[in-house]
Amino acid sequence: MSAASCRLTEDQFLCSICLDVFTDPVSTPCGHNFCKTCITQHWDVNVSCQCPNCKKVYNTRPELQVNTFISEVAAQFRQSAQQKASSSSSEQQVSKPGEVPCDVCTGTKLKALKSCLVCLASYCETHLEPHLTMSGLKRHQLIDPVENLEGRMCEKHDKLLELFCKTDQMCVCVLCSVLDHKTHDVVPLKEVYEGKKAELGKTEAETQEMIQKRRLKIQEIKRSVELSNQNADREIAEGVQVFTALMEPVERSLAELLDTIKEELRKTEKQAEGFIKELEQEISELEKRSSEVEQLSRSEDHLHFLQSFTSLNAAPPTKDWTEVSVCPPSYEGTVVRAVNQLEETLRKQMKKLFEAELKRVQQHEVDVTLDPDTAHPELILSDDGKQVHHRKRKKNLPDTPERFDTCVNVLAKQSFSSGRFYYEVQVKGKTEWALGVARESINRKGKIILKPQDGYWTIFLRNEKEYTACADPSVCLSLKSQPEKVGVFVDYEEGLVSFYDVDAAALIYSFTGCSFTERLHPLFSPSLNDGGKNSAPLIISPVNHTE
Repeated sequence: MSAASCRLTEDQFLCSICLDVFTDPVSTPCGHNFCKTCITQHWDVNVSCQCPNCKKVYNTRPELQVNTFISEVAAQFRQSAQQKASSSSSEQQVSKPGEVPCDVCTGTKLKALKSCLVCLASYCETHLEPHLTMSGLKRHQLIDPVENLEGRMCEKHDKLLELFCKTDQMCVCVLCSVLDHKTHDVVPLKEVYEGKKAELGKTEAETQEMIQKRRLKIQEIKRSVELSNQNADREIAEGVQVFTALMEPVERSLAELLDTIKEELRKTEKQAEGFIKELEQEISELEKRSSEVEQLSRSEDHLHFLQSFTSLNAAPPTKDWTEVSVCPPSYEGTVVRAVNQLEETLRKQMKKLFEAELKRVQQHEVDVTLDPDTAHPELILSDDGKQVHHRKRKKNLPDTPERFDTCVNVLAKQSFSSGRFYYEVQVKGKTEWALGVARESINRKGKIILKPQDGYWTIFLRNEKEYTACADPSVCLSLKSQPEKVGVFVDYEEGLVSFYDVDAAALIYSFTGCSFTERLHPLFSPSLNDGGKNSAPLIISPVNHTE
């Protein structure tokens, strides 16, 4: 056999306890070799003297002698290993503060790559090699490097904590499982680990889902802010346009008023100037005659005096100014007439603005139908769910929690918890009615007061001409005309409920600053029949989108 084929390897001179080259190697009677210190300490800790490799038990501790041959060869291998470790240490990373150092390295400690749960030691790349090559060590459980491996040992029995007690929810060793936890539910750590890891995976998935939802919510909020900015810019632009349009007739009317007053003043001044000029001319002529009279009166020439006196008898022509006067112009009613004219102009302008606003809210039309399960037993609903009127005869219907039992109300099937919606209701021919929206949790039994605190945002008609907004306190509405069709518009996020006279394109009333936290249902009340005076139905009408 050649020398190369029987060459010894370093693995043959490694102690299976410390995993390093033998120091003072000794042999057990069963033929296995260990460092003298390693096997001695092993037997000192354990009750029985057992070979760590073959598990043979000795009743009396064998007397061990150092094997000088193995010691010399091991010394050569140790020197070779130190040279090899010294040359490779420059390539491997030196352990830094906070990193796990190799437990085998002497001198400069290299960074550990793995920790062994069987050996309770951490190893750098060089000292880890036996665990990767030796068959006995390959079965050891390696993990990423960790400190305080002693903490993985049972303090009471000095055994590896490799089991888990489900009863006491704690890690235990093998001896704990048969002594202190004998009747408990004890399973391998790996089983609990896999279960907890799966649970952790589920938690991680749930956490990621929550993160994703919140990221989406952030995007939604940012989008809302973006839309708010866009809406604000649009409203500002429209507001500037509207008020500019309103200011133009005001400024024009003011200019016309000032021009009228100035023109009247100019005419008066011109008339006065004409009179003054004419008077000044007469004064000039009269002063000339006066001068002549005065000069003649001083004459002592009798002949000249008499001859000149005759020519003075013809006085210059003058005007009778007794009835002549300049009356200041009367401006009474000028401002009033201008304001009345402006009011009419503004009224027409406002009508155009409301028409534009109505067209805008009509774009949010929704299809609404009446819910028979909520209708008071005396209400009659059409088959298509679009009309309702009152008849003084109760139907035999179950008194469910959803149904109104005292007030003649009915809700729509549809409900809304976000966005904007609009619908129109014909009220023509009725003397009493109520319309609006109500939150889903409203009380539907007994006497009901329609007010926002109880979840109702409505307006109603009583005694044919008395319109009221059910605010707190209620608001009496003064309308120029009786609506025949009422439009209801809701902006959920804005907290706005508005009512429009559709034909007049006029705003009837708005609830503002409302706080909606539930779904909202359109609410309808045709009120009592009143002996036929109020028999006309409420009719949910399609929106007529006119250009």
